Parts: sequence; structure tokens; C-alpha cells
Amino acid sequence: MIYITRTLAPRKELIAWAMYDFANSGYTTVVLTAIFNAYFVGVLAASVDSSNGGAGTLLWSISIGLSNTLILLSAPILGAVADFSASKKKMLAISTVGCISMTALLGFAGPDQLYLSMLLLAGSAFMFGTGENLIAAFLPEIAPPEKIGKVSGFSWALGYIGGLLVLAICLLYIETVKPLGHTAEQYVPVTLWITASVFALAATPTFVFLKERTQAADSMPASISAYARVGFSRLRETFRHRHQFRDLFRFLISLCIFSSGVYTVIVIAAIYAQEVMHFSTTENIIMIMVVNITAAAGAFIFGLFQDRLGARRTLELTLLIWILAITIAWQGESRTMFWIAANLIGLAMGSSQSAGRALVALFTPQGRSAEFFGLWGLSIKLAAIVGPMSYGLIAWFSDGDHRQAIFSTLMFFVAGLVVLLTVNEKRGREAAVIGE
Repeated sequence: MIYITRTLAPRKELIAWAMYDFANSGYTTVVLTAIFNAYFVGVLAASVDSSNGGAGTLLWSISIGLSNTLILLSAPILGAVADFSASKKKMLAISTVGCISMTALLGFAGPDQLYLSMLLLAGSAFMFGTGENLIAAFLPEIAPPEKIGKVSGFSWALGYIGGLLVLAICLLYIETVKPLGHTAEQYVPVTLWITASVFALAATPTFVFLKERTQAADSMPASISAYARVGFSRLRETFRHRHQFRDLFRFLISLCIFSSGVYTVIVIAAIYAQEVMHFSTTENIIMIMVVNITAAAGAFIFGLFQDRLGARRTLELTLLIWILAITIAWQGESRTMFWIAANLIGLAMGSSQSAGRALVALFTPQGRSAEFFGLWGLSIKLAAIVGPMSYGLIAWFSDGDHRQAIFSTLMFFVAGLVVLLTVNEKRGREAAVIGE
């Protein structure tokens, strides 16, 4: 067993860890949320979408679903490698370079290369999601339990600021070249190159200052297949002791359910705004920029009070906000109502993701951070398959009825809240101490 001393890391290292959220948020906002997703449906998949309404949205959902299926299958193996070889930082570097490279290559794929675009999208999203799991696994190492909520909240808030900055740069570029006659086929690829460049630059402090605190095990598996056996064996062992960690597993079920709604909103919001509310590319970018501001505020404010309120109670409040926001988006006919829904979503999004990550950290025994955050990754990546795929299938079967599809998203938040109410945070934290 590898033990980790839970003391607050130096401020420089905490900022370096949080800078990774700042760095990778540009990918989320530009590729998954604001620009490329709408471009994919409206331009790259326009030919298939015109013959079958909703087909473009379905192909987008399939690409995201494929990437998350790969993460789902690889997470136990990568968790075992990270824990045994003390290589979270090295693996994080590989996934970062992979995401940046594929994002840049995505800019070279034109409308006649739809399936290449799907492949690069799935690959970049796989690398992005793997990096998310790895950076999150550092959290129990750099913050004691009583500070985890604040550190996680600060990191999420900084992340939304990073996403806002990248969107602002992209919007400035688009508004500069559009009067010159540039079309989406010309300016969207440049936004991808901007995103990749900022990701590379902003992630640099993470690799310079963040420390790998764990030590490699005395005896390590000899091959990838051996790591796979160890990884899945540890996963089975963890599931075998699910009664000891019953609150963790109840929360992971809740997390998977409501995250299905969260990830649907992340990858569908701009498509919904474009197809239902008839937002332009510029209006979509402005909307996501404003939402990033409210998301940063939500993550920071709830992060300040989360350690007092408790992570579970914080999540309950944010899920209620989610339910209200999606109900307004579902029923609202005017742009004003949609703007209200969008900002409520922003307020809830940052705080719900931050609180979820913090609760897993509180339920994690020392020395098993990669393993338990691998479970966290399994849950949210399963959600990232189920949510967008369900939306895409409903949109396809209903011939592009996005209002019908968004109703399914509302149900994810309602069901997730019901399961969350069965989680006992105090008992879960005690189980983590016993499991060390």
C-alpha cells in the first residue's frame, strides 16, 4: 500500500494544479460546447443531416460516445499503471500532448472528411477525458479533507476563466475576419488552433511545479497485459468491498445519473441554441462566455461554503438549480427565457462538478487515489456516453425534435437527486479512513 501525507501543498503547487483546469477548459468550451459542435452538425455533417433530420446530432453523439467508451475500458488499466509506477504526471503529459495534437489536426479536416473528423474528435476527447481523470487523482495528495472543497472550487472557477479567455480570443478573431468575407469553413479551424496553443501554454506550469508524491511499488507488473489483469482485479476487489464503501458507490450511481444530464448539456447546448433558438455562431460564443462567468462564480462561491455545508448538501442545492434551469429551457419559447436557463445552468454546472470531485476525494482512502478516481472516471464517462447518446437517438427518432430530446435530460437530474439523498457523507468519510 502506498501512503500519502495529506497536508496542504505549497501555494505555487496548488496554483500549478489548478492551471490544468484553466488550460483544458478551452477544449471543452470551443470543441465540445460552443463552436466546433455546432460547426460539426451545421457544416461537416450538413449533407447527411439534410436527408435525415437529427442525423448530424446523432453522429456527433456517436463520436463522443466512442471516446468515452474507450475511457471506460482503459481507466482501470491506466489507474493500475499510475498507482504501481507512480507515473500520473508522465501519463498526464502523454494525454495532454495527444489532446493538443488531435485538436490541431481537427482544424485540417474539411466538410468532405466527415469520418476523419469523427475519428479525430473521438481521439482528442479520449485524451482529454483521460487527462481529467489523472489530474483529479492529485487532489487528495495536495489538500487535506477540510480544504478539499475550497481547493476544488478554486480550480473549477479558474477553469471557467480559462474557457472564457479562449472563447474571447476566438470571438475577437471571428468578428475580425467575418467582415472580410471569411466563412465558418475558414475561421472555425483557426479557433481550434488557438485552443490547442493556449492549452499547451497554460498547462506548462502544471508540469513544472506539480509533484508526483507517490513512490513506485517494489514489484510491478511486467507487461501491459499484466497491468490490465491487476487493474481489473483491483476493480473487482473494490466492487467486492462495496458494502464497506456503500456511500461511495451510492454516490457514484447518483453521479453517473446526473452527470448524464450535465454532459448532454455540455455537448448539446450550442446545437440546441442553433437549431431551436436560431442562434448564430457569434451569439453562441457570447452565450457560452456569459455562462462561463456564471459557472466560475458558482464554483468559487459554492466552493467557499462547501466545506461548511458539506459536499452532499451543496450538490443537492445545485441539482435543484439544474432541474429549474432545464425546465425553463424545455418550456421556454423566447430568447429571454433561454438566457435565464443558460445562466442558471452556468451557476449549477461549476459547483456541481466541483462538489462531485470533492466528495469522491473525501471518500478516497490514502494511497488509492488513482484507483478511486478511476471509478469516478468510469462513472462520468459512462454518463458521457448515456446522456449525449440518449439525446442524439431521441432527436433522430423524433426527426430533429430537440425539445422532446431535452426532456430526457431533465429526468437525469431528477433521478440523480433522488439517489443522492441516500448518501451519508459522514459515514462515507469514516469508511475512507478505515479503508486506508
